[in-house]
Amino acid sequence: MMTLAKERCVACRPGSPQVSDAEAKDLLKQLPDWKVVECEGVKQLERTYRFSDFAQPTALAVRIAQRADQQDHHPKLAIEWGKLTVTWWTHAIKGLHRNDFIMAAQADELCAAPKA
Repeated sequence: MMTLAKERCVACRPGSPQVSDAEAKDLLKQLPDWKVVECEGVKQLERTYRFSDFAQPTALAVRIAQRADQQDHHPKLAIEWGKLTVTWWTHAIKGLHRNDFIMAAQADELCAAPKA
């Protein structure tokens, strides 16, 4: 089984299928620190990374933004002192797509990677 972090996002258009609740539950097994939240009726995938300063969450946000540009799939990033909250969802389908789980896994990988 390929890990989510090694997958690439696929083009998603209006009408593309959202992941089912069962699929989301299965995918979350690879993302133990993420949770599905609902905002204005739209299911989203969210995680807060915690740090001991402001520079680390800012640097992680930049790395995630660079990867998001490479994959053409962009999150909501909220930087605060000591934390970065990352939220993924697919605007085109107003919900969760496999791409969101792929990008969440890649964000976790970027957080764990040695800092340059």
